Amino acid sequence: MAMIPEFRYHPNPIATGNIQPSDIVCLCCGQNRGYIYTASVYAREELRDAICPFCIADGSAAEKFNAMFSDNSPLIEAGVPEQIVDEVTKRTPGYVSWQQEVWLACCGDACKFHGDAPKVEMRELDGETLEQFLFEIEWSASEWKDFVPHYEAGGNPAIYKFVCRHCKRPRYGMDFT
Repeated sequence: MAMIPEFRYHPNPIATGNIQPSDIVCLCCGQNRGYIYTASVYAREELRDAICPFCIADGSAAEKFNAMFSDNSPLIEAGVPEQIVDEVTKRTPGYVSWQQEVWLACCGDACKFHGDAPKVEMRELDGETLEQFLFEIEWSASEWKDFVPHYEAGGNPAIYKFVCRHCKRPRYGMDFT
């Protein structure tokens, strides 16, 4: 099986489950590349489980199907440069979320997506990182204290981990059904 392309903003899409081994023939290139993208695709055609990671990486899937793999609005609102917004939304695998994914930004750039936040990491979260996260999700420290013992990676609510490419600080997004 061939290795998949590198994605600057989604460093391990196999580990996050958004690209999986498959014998499916890609609707874009017409080849069986050994892997298929399994997360959201915003396009007129139903393309989930139909596009290979190579056609995402080179932009051909986005161009051929006028597709995006994540919502561009959060990155635009964060002031991320257009070329980075295009790389994340048109040439990077997205991720599965309960509602609609929100790609986080930091230091004027999109962050790297690392999947569901591990439970142990959430239990140990403190200081400025926790304060910032609670501010963003509009929760109090007591609400967090009550929630965190029951948190499960991949559950509902979901917490997604991102890491800034520049300051290396973790950032978290939360999503509910």
